[in-house]
Amino acid sequence: MANLRPRLAAFLVAAILGLSALAGPAAADPGIAMHGAPALPPGFAHLPYADPAAPKGGRLAVAALGSFDSLNPFIIKGVPARGVRQYVFESLLARNEDEPFTLYGLLAADVEVPDDRASVTFTLDPAARFQNGEAVTVDDVLFSLDLLRRRGRPNHRFYYSKVTAAERVGERGVRLTFDGSGDRELPLILGLMPVLPRSVYGGRDFEQGTLDLPVGSGPYRVERADPGRQVTYRRDPDWWGRDRPINRGRFNFDEIRYDYFREANVAFEAFKAGLLDARVETSPARWATGYDFPAILDGRVERAEVAHGRPSGMLGFVLNARRPALADPAVRAALVDSFDFEWANRVLFHGAYRRTTGYFDNSPLAAAGPASPAERALLAPFLDRLPPAILEAPPVPLSGDGTGQDRAQLRAVFERLAAAGWHIRDGRMQQDATGLPLAFEILLVQPEQERFALHWVRTLKRLGIEASVRTVDSAQYQGRLETFDFDVVVNLWANSLSPGNEQSFYWGQEAAAQEGSRNYPGVASPAVDAAIAALVESRTRDELTVAARTLDRLLRAGRHVVPLWYEPVDRVAWWTRLARPPRSPATGVDLDSWWQAR
Repeated sequence: MANLRPRLAAFLVAAILGLSALAGPAAADPGIAMHGAPALPPGFAHLPYADPAAPKGGRLAVAALGSFDSLNPFIIKGVPARGVRQYVFESLLARNEDEPFTLYGLLAADVEVPDDRASVTFTLDPAARFQNGEAVTVDDVLFSLDLLRRRGRPNHRFYYSKVTAAERVGERGVRLTFDGSGDRELPLILGLMPVLPRSVYGGRDFEQGTLDLPVGSGPYRVERADPGRQVTYRRDPDWWGRDRPINRGRFNFDEIRYDYFREANVAFEAFKAGLLDARVETSPARWATGYDFPAILDGRVERAEVAHGRPSGMLGFVLNARRPALADPAVRAALVDSFDFEWANRVLFHGAYRRTTGYFDNSPLAAAGPASPAERALLAPFLDRLPPAILEAPPVPLSGDGTGQDRAQLRAVFERLAAAGWHIRDGRMQQDATGLPLAFEILLVQPEQERFALHWVRTLKRLGIEASVRTVDSAQYQGRLETFDFDVVVNLWANSLSPGNEQSFYWGQEAAAQEGSRNYPGVASPAVDAAIAALVESRTRDELTVAARTLDRLLRAGRHVVPLWYEPVDRVAWWTRLARPPRSPATGVDLDSWWQAR
């Protein structure tokens, strides 16, 4: 059995992140990387993007959009308050956001895995305590595993069901044995499992949304929760983990408050008035034209664009293939090509965005050009069921000339639909065989999305396609999303430099039929499942890259989403009463490493 506590420092994906580490003494803090060795040296003092000298105190108030009605983030029912999982509950290990997927010790003081990763053994830190003063024990770990795989969210049930045996090892150790599926990510997935106190949650109806104050082991407690309006967290002065290397220089504010707003423009006005301390801006138009208020001009508010190394992920209009009109890939391909990105980017967003073409843009994981020999080998068993062009360069969404009335674009879409058996009759696009009209509803939860949704609706109308926009409250939206009760929604699937098990939850056949999963378009493809399996079974970075590019190629060929855009920077503004470290992690802005300046 190999102990994966780092013995030597190592270079880790230096070509991607530009990180290096130096050799050091025997480890005092465990680390485990998905591929290669952890980048941080044994006995590291703090994360590279945190300042261990940062003062404690003060307040951070930020905005949240929508509403909430629950303080339980681990179930489907209810909409949980922002920050509950992040601030109240801890896991056995925690991420370094500078690395693709590497975890270091938190509740666990040590971690061991065999070479085949068929099991993992965690040894708890004897200092670990819950917020009620009780020690974190092996019983709590075993209880959390059992509770979440029986009653937790679908992703918990899916991942944790792969644990076939859970046994105590001595006083503080727990060994988890896996199902032999070859999923090499499982030791890390289990390292991120939240640990709940059995004494508190053993007697609760866990599957019901609740506003009972949660009890975890994290840096903050919920101080106040006003559903739909505000949730306030108070730093626990007795937090057991404040001196752990993974935490030094982070979680510096005494109070963190989320104020809820129905609409982003109102949240922005609250920030301008000084009611909020920081704002990550998601509107390029607002960034270009709205930041000219007095506090900016006199220096009381600063702003910056922070480059990040995140893959683009996929933001787009999700086409629900469970609906008859959207079940045909040819129809979906026509819809993908009908959105005029250039016009929207120029008129609505001041040219700030880049068009998304795939699921891993802005990273080496994106498919490009004809399939490589390794990709061809992975696709070979499924070629008779895949589009003939799957081995060629991945499709790129067609777009307009920026005028909003590009005849060539519209003509190409008409031709696609005609080839699929759809023609205009009496001003409506109808299926030749059934007379079924091509009509759908675009369901939204954020009013600011209406601008670009209505832009698409206007184009669709010229094509004889009937599309309507409906904006609903967050509770109704979440309920319809969880049950796949929609035609089209806007969604973002974020991706990391180390994609793995979560892709099954996004795109797997089993997830397509599982309410609460994130397979919103209803992707059901054996080839996609095989690419995901190759991801989670990969032993090297090269193998993971091949699997990710294959998955990207397959999803793009399936035309499940009308791709929109991404930004290679985070845009953040803050009142100068806050201070920040000189650099951010590879994943972008990390407010948990900021502090009160005065």
